[in-house]
Amino acid sequence: MTAALFLSRATPLLILALAWEAAARSGLISDYALPTLTSVAVTFVDLAAGDLYYHTARSIWRGMLAFAAAVPLGIAAGILIAWFLPVRILLKPILQCLYPMPKSALIPLTIIWIGIGDSSKIALIFLGCLVPIVMSAFNGARGVDQTLLWTARSLGASERQVLWEIVVPGALPEIMNGIRTALALSFILMVAAELIIANDGIGYLINLLGEAGEYSGMFAGVITISAIGFAADRGCVALTRWLLAWRE
Repeated sequence: MTAALFLSRATPLLILALAWEAAARSGLISDYALPTLTSVAVTFVDLAAGDLYYHTARSIWRGMLAFAAAVPLGIAAGILIAWFLPVRILLKPILQCLYPMPKSALIPLTIIWIGIGDSSKIALIFLGCLVPIVMSAFNGARGVDQTLLWTARSLGASERQVLWEIVVPGALPEIMNGIRTALALSFILMVAAELIIANDGIGYLINLLGEAGEYSGMFAGVITISAIGFAADRGCVALTRWLLAWRE
């Protein structure tokens, strides 16, 4: 990345940081609502020397475990639903009902069914990530050009070859869009679940600091998980470009 490109991308963040600092120091906004960015930075350093790493690692472990399980299962389920009519008739209505439902509404249910430990949070994130991946794989597989399928079959390709060599590559752009959406949902559900009931994790830490009136620390926690989420999203975009380089 050239210096000019980096500067152009960093300028909006720099402007936001300056506006934040100026607004907090002007006295127009209470310190409780918006502490200065410099105080947040100082608190971040203090937290980083303490429990921030532990709580963040616990959150990332939960989120990535659920996400990693949802990706292969969601892709396989979506393609199977698109490819086999009996499966589609059975499962598509269920997916259509689950897709628009706010996934955070499942938090009380997972607590009742599974408990308050890691399992309920992992299950919540898994279910939240699974649905968009299944839907994207289904839409991608159904959207493959029928001419390609007819041509492959006319040339003697087996159904397995058609599925693996034509349907899966053709559905890949849509699948990666679903994976990116699921990745964002994993962070949202991870923090939401930990805010409600948890003994550790970044959401728990944010809630704990907020209740204690340590708002600089609370903002430091929010910025930490936001930065990790941003980095994960950029990694997903880079992976998508690499996987789809053959389409260029």
